[in-house]
Amino acid sequence: MGLGGGWDRQPYGAPEIAAAEAAIEAALEIGVTAFDHADIYRHGKSEAVFGEVLARTPGLRSRILLQTKCGIRLPDGTAPGFYDLRGSHIVHSVEQSLTRLRTDVIDVLLLHRPDPLADPEEVAEALAALHRQGLVRHFGVSNMAAAQVAYLQAHLDLPLVVNQLQMSLADRDWLEAGVLVNTRQSAELGFPLGTVEHCRSNRMSVQAWGSLAKGRFTGAQQNPAEHATAEHVTALAEHHGTTPETILLWWLQRHPARIVPVIGTAHPDRIRACADAARRAPELTHEQWYALWLTARNHPLP
Repeated sequence: MGLGGGWDRQPYGAPEIAAAEAAIEAALEIGVTAFDHADIYRHGKSEAVFGEVLARTPGLRSRILLQTKCGIRLPDGTAPGFYDLRGSHIVHSVEQSLTRLRTDVIDVLLLHRPDPLADPEEVAEALAALHRQGLVRHFGVSNMAAAQVAYLQAHLDLPLVVNQLQMSLADRDWLEAGVLVNTRQSAELGFPLGTVEHCRSNRMSVQAWGSLAKGRFTGAQQNPAEHATAEHVTALAEHHGTTPETILLWWLQRHPARIVPVIGTAHPDRIRACADAARRAPELTHEQWYALWLTARNHPLP
């Protein structure tokens, strides 16, 4: 999301391409070979600058996995932003992403947000056609509840292999929903209980967007609870001989759902700070994992 310049329709140039190249090189350096995009990121410029790097780097495409998303229409002039999972829009979005990314195939296509007006049979037909034509290898969803995933899957012959959700030590509704059952606080949560469990039961990969919590525990703390959590994260990093960024990612990876963090930053040094999360299995103990959660929630468990 951070590649390509501003959130506007201004053209990108050499500096934006160089920044994309530096981010990609840093990711490859630490062993990250999967790259997550969306057609709307920077109004398409994120995909476009990535495609420029692919075109300039022979052999790179065969070494990486490309994932992108479709289904969100950004505001344009007097037209409001909305969600669009009509079959024609899905196909058109994929065609545009393939052009911008300078590739012949997308490895994984995610439906970015639920569209209340979507016809699941129409969606299924579009996805099947894209797969049949060899334009997309696998499909998944993003920001969908278990019931929405199951409803869509019932109309698909192809398996949905991914659900990408907002998950981090700061954004914990996905976790809190499971322990606040039968409490008054459960009504305050917006996360649908059972979604992670559904993914696990159906062998869907759970990807976490926002996994580094926008730096709220690694330098951008906003309140006393976040300062306390940041201190705890730093202490654990020193104990395990790693970085605070790795501790945040290990906290997600330690979950039995085998959560796959999506590193949103485009800064090479911050990407490199995540190296141990890519190279080492999570080393947090049961007690350390809970201690991080309790510090971040700043309130005892029920």
